[in-house]
Amino acid sequence: MSGMIEKRLAELGIALPAAATALANYHPVVGSGDLILTSGQLPLADGALIARGLLGKDLDVAAGAVAAKQCALNILAQASACLGGLERIARIVKITVFVASAADFTEQHLVANGASDLLVDVFGEKGKHARSAVGVAALPMNAPVEIEAIIEITPEQ
Repeated sequence: MSGMIEKRLAELGIALPAAATALANYHPVVGSGDLILTSGQLPLADGALIARGLLGKDLDVAAGAVAAKQCALNILAQASACLGGLERIARIVKITVFVASAADFTEQHLVANGASDLLVDVFGEKGKHARSAVGVAALPMNAPVEIEAIIEITPEQ
């Protein structure tokens, strides 16, 4: 853990989880030019969802934000596995946050803050990103949140 990003994670008391393997016929992360794109990451910890259900019915905003933070940690785990660490991340370009929502739930943006806040805490200005927060009827495995990311990287030296 000699890099600045790894040092920042340690200061925040955060240990990255192991990158999850794909459960179907896709790649968890793909590089293209100076970008890496992650597949949707669920709020998994130690192979299990940390929460299940719909926001506004089964979970409140605070629980949703914790789930979104876990998704962001899993995004960083995928990026680290792909790049051999996090130091090549030039900036977080965009995240798309899918929130499994009850029909009358309209606070998807507050749930998404769990991920956005983590990324800014870790990367500072480089962590500020464009974002979409979208309410959906259901997500895989009854997950409350799923997040995908577009990340700019620096060339290999």
